Amino acid sequence: MNQAAYRMLISGQDRRLRAVLLRAVLRCFAFVYAAAVRCRNLLYQYGLIRSHAVQVPVISIGNITTGGTGKTPLVIWLCRYLSQKQIRCAVLTRGYKTTAGEMSDEPALLAKSCPGVQVVVHPDRVAGAEKALRDYQPQVLVLDDGFQHQRIQRDLNIVAIDATCPFGYDKLLPAGLLREPISELKRADAAIITRFDLADAQQASHIEQRIRDLAGPIPVARAVHRHTHAIQANGQPLPLEKLRTMKLFVYCGIGNPQAFMHCLQQDGFTIVGNCFFNDHHDYTMQDIKSIAAKAQHCGADMAVCTQKDWVKTAVFCRQIESFSFGAMALELEFAANAEAIEALIDQVIQRQAYKKYE
Repeated sequence: MNQAAYRMLISGQDRRLRAVLLRAVLRCFAFVYAAAVRCRNLLYQYGLIRSHAVQVPVISIGNITTGGTGKTPLVIWLCRYLSQKQIRCAVLTRGYKTTAGEMSDEPALLAKSCPGVQVVVHPDRVAGAEKALRDYQPQVLVLDDGFQHQRIQRDLNIVAIDATCPFGYDKLLPAGLLREPISELKRADAAIITRFDLADAQQASHIEQRIRDLAGPIPVARAVHRHTHAIQANGQPLPLEKLRTMKLFVYCGIGNPQAFMHCLQQDGFTIVGNCFFNDHHDYTMQDIKSIAAKAQHCGADMAVCTQKDWVKTAVFCRQIESFSFGAMALELEFAANAEAIEALIDQVIQRQAYKKYE
C-alpha cells in the first residue's frame, strides 16, 4: 500500500467495506503498540531504564506524529540561530535506512544548509554524542527527531506540531500517525505549530488550546514555511516572480506531500500535474525520465521538488537535457511567539556558560 492510500485508509476517507475491516485490524495492532510504548515510557519515568547525560546542553527537536511535520526546517533554523550566537553545535541524527556515518537525504540537507555545523549520523544516538564530543567539541548538541529518543537526557524538548494533521488522526500507529500517546506531550518544554498558515484561524486556535491542555502552560509558537526561490539544475537561483509565470509539475517523496502542494498553491504557482512517492524514496534515473515524460505531457515548463528530494535527484536531473528540473528552497519563518522559543534556547546557553565558570 502506498503512502497516499494509507492516509486515506487511516483518516477514514476510504469507506469501502474492505477499508472498514482493515481499520479494525489496525486498531488491534495499535493497542499492542500502545501498550509497548506506555511500558517503555514508564520504565524511563521511574529510572528503570537509564537516560545518559552528556557534557554539554542538548536541545531536542521532535514530533508526536510520524511523517512530514516540518521538523527538518526547524532543525536548520535552530542551528543557524546558535551559529549567529557564536555557539558551536553538532546535530545528532539517526538517519533513515543508513549505517553509522552514512548520509541519507535529511542529514545531507542539514549539512548543506548549515555550513560549519557537524552532522553526526549514527543509529545509536549515545554513541553519536560521544563521537561528536570527541571529534568536534560542540558547545551544544541538537538532537534531531529526538522526542521519543529518551536514552539521552536533554535540557530543552521542542516539539513540532503540523497544523495540517496535528494529532495524527488521534490514533497510534498503525491505526493512525501518533508515535506515542498524545498525553506524552506533557514531556515537551515548548511546541511550534508548523505550516500555521495552512490552517484557518479557528483550527489554529483549537490546536494551540489542545497543546496547552495536554502539555500545560508551555510556550507555543506559530511558524510557516516560506519558499524563497527555486534552485535550477545548473545551481543557479530562479526568482519566485519568474517561477509564477511558468507551469509547474510537482514531484516529491516526503511524509506530507499534500502540505507541499498546498504551500505552492498558496504562493500563487500554477500546478499542472504531480507525482508522489513514498517518504524517503530512493530515486532512480528511470524515475526521473518518467517524471520528465509526465511533466511534458501535462504541458509543464519545469518539474520541481523539495530540497530533501533534490539531494537524491539532482544528479539524475542534470542528465536530462530536454526538460528543466528544479527544487524549491524553503525556510522556516516564525509568525508568532518566536521570542519565547529564543528565550528558552538562550537560557540553555546561559546555564552552560555559568556551569563552565563554576
